[in-house]
Amino acid sequence: MRRTAVPAVPAVLAVLGLALVTGCGGGSGERADDTPDPVPSVSFAAPRHAAEPAAYQKLSRGEVRLEQGPFTDRVKVTGQALGAGSAVTGHLAVTSDVSELIALELRAAYYDANGKLLGTGSFQYAEEGHEEHPGGHAPAAEGAGIDFAVRPSALTGTPTSAVLSIPVLVNE
Repeated sequence: MRRTAVPAVPAVLAVLGLALVTGCGGGSGERADDTPDPVPSVSFAAPRHAAEPAAYQKLSRGEVRLEQGPFTDRVKVTGQALGAGSAVTGHLAVTSDVSELIALELRAAYYDANGKLLGTGSFQYAEEGHEEHPGGHAPAAEGAGIDFAVRPSALTGTPTSAVLSIPVLVNE
């Protein structure tokens, strides 16, 4: 018995070759110019929270120390003091450029005469909605900087010193 070639085999091979050349898409094989490239999935790490204050910190009576951090080289903090009601007060100016302050968070850790942590407090400033500060007065954030008062949220004693940190600083 002799086998003869079936004429359909070359046609099937030609179709398969054409499909491979055009990308097996069934279309013209070309993408429209307005079709965007697929975007890969991207995830970002969650923002890191500020470190917890030290349980003990030996400071001089009345001292308010600025803790070195990622933003301390971009600002100048002056006039910091531990005032009435245990509020840490002072003035912060951005020194890295002359752009407007958009968001700021300051934190204070309060310590007693023995260096024991008594509690913490924070001060937040955001450019949007800053008109809503109590008394209708908003601290000025442009130009020469911003005055701040970090009030404690709860204390377990009377503080004699504090450590100030800057976990958030955003400017244009």
